[in-house]
Amino acid sequence: MKILLIGSGGREHVIAEAIARSRQDPDLYAVMSRKNPGTARLCKDFLIADESVDAVIPYARSRRIDVAVIGPEAPLALGLADALESEGIPCLGPRLAPAQIELDKAWARMFMRRHGIRGCPAFEVFEEGDFEGAHAFIEKLGDVAVKPTGLTGGKGVKVMGDHFEIEGAKAYASELLSTGSVVIEENLLGEEFTVQAFSDGTTLAFAPAVQDHKRAYDGDKGPNTGGMGSYSDAGDLLPFMREEDYEEAKAIMRDTVKGIKEDVGAYKGILYGQFMITAKGIKVIEFNARFGDPEVMNILPLLRTDFVDILSAVANETLSDLDVEFKRLATVCKYAVPEGYPENPVKDSVVEIGDIGDATFFYSSVYEQDGVVYTTGSRAIAVVGAAQTIAEAEKIASHGLTGIHGDLIARSDIGTAALIDKRIRHAAEMRGS
Repeated sequence: MKILLIGSGGREHVIAEAIARSRQDPDLYAVMSRKNPGTARLCKDFLIADESVDAVIPYARSRRIDVAVIGPEAPLALGLADALESEGIPCLGPRLAPAQIELDKAWARMFMRRHGIRGCPAFEVFEEGDFEGAHAFIEKLGDVAVKPTGLTGGKGVKVMGDHFEIEGAKAYASELLSTGSVVIEENLLGEEFTVQAFSDGTTLAFAPAVQDHKRAYDGDKGPNTGGMGSYSDAGDLLPFMREEDYEEAKAIMRDTVKGIKEDVGAYKGILYGQFMITAKGIKVIEFNARFGDPEVMNILPLLRTDFVDILSAVANETLSDLDVEFKRLATVCKYAVPEGYPENPVKDSVVEIGDIGDATFFYSSVYEQDGVVYTTGSRAIAVVGAAQTIAEAEKIASHGLTGIHGDLIARSDIGTAALIDKRIRHAAEMRGS
């Protein structure tokens, strides 16, 4: 089998590793905007090009690709899945219409309202120029999140308390409304978790829950980032979760896939649900139409089921016939990022990998030139520890970071007992217990 992977980041390196483990020994090809050395070393062939329809389709034709995996969201927004499937190449990645669940935040919230999907916060959508309506709604809710409706790389959403107070919220809404529409919704307060699932349009196969850490510095301080690291426990739940939290999240995701199929067609790919445990129950922060980064680092290395079998089951809509299993291990992922990240990162500095012990690593926003790996200014290398407990996994990941050399920094507290205890107490406060 010939598999085409689209994308050049850490998420794609993890996917490439999962494909390479397949007992079917597939030939892996890739289209990457820059050369990810980890992905490249697993490929039979690859193309360095933008991840557009015009670049990918001729390459897929020339290599007679059987199935494609679309890693990032930007190619989904270009309709790449539609173009590949029109060539007879099934995709792990939804078509443009179903992918709106991530690509258009206004569509996603209106979809949830229309279908009565549980966990939808109070919200309204305001069109370009409606400053008065937006400001009045901000006053009405009192504590809000302000969201551009399109893709922002995980960095466009701003919330009261973290970024501004009420007048700042109005100013930011006005800034967005000067060029487009905006979603204003209640600011969800609580404890976050993420659940990711494979979907064939009807059946979902769920991975264990993961928690990401967006803030740049220890103690959840500093600016938001694409994610400084994440952890999972040796089971489906995180230490602060109850079984009903996970079951509620899964039910919401099933209802979402069912509603999408009714509205715009089968959702075939990865559905990522980001949830919040609040005083009012489980709420949906957002959905994404692909694996999370770093959250994918926690789950795909634990995948027992052959990834190629999952690709075939999604393509053939037979996921219900496949038992998708994960190893029952805890994981901790920590990102090594350039000095000064995210506001003033060092770029084009050399990265070297030494002794990382029992950890594994995945190249992310780096590029390789003449056998040397350099930073780009974004998250560089993800280091992952896996063990029977979160504490053991954290030690493995922390030791692994000592073997990554360059002008790099990392959070030291992700996966530590102190931070997890803080999460447990916070979730208990939200539940009033």
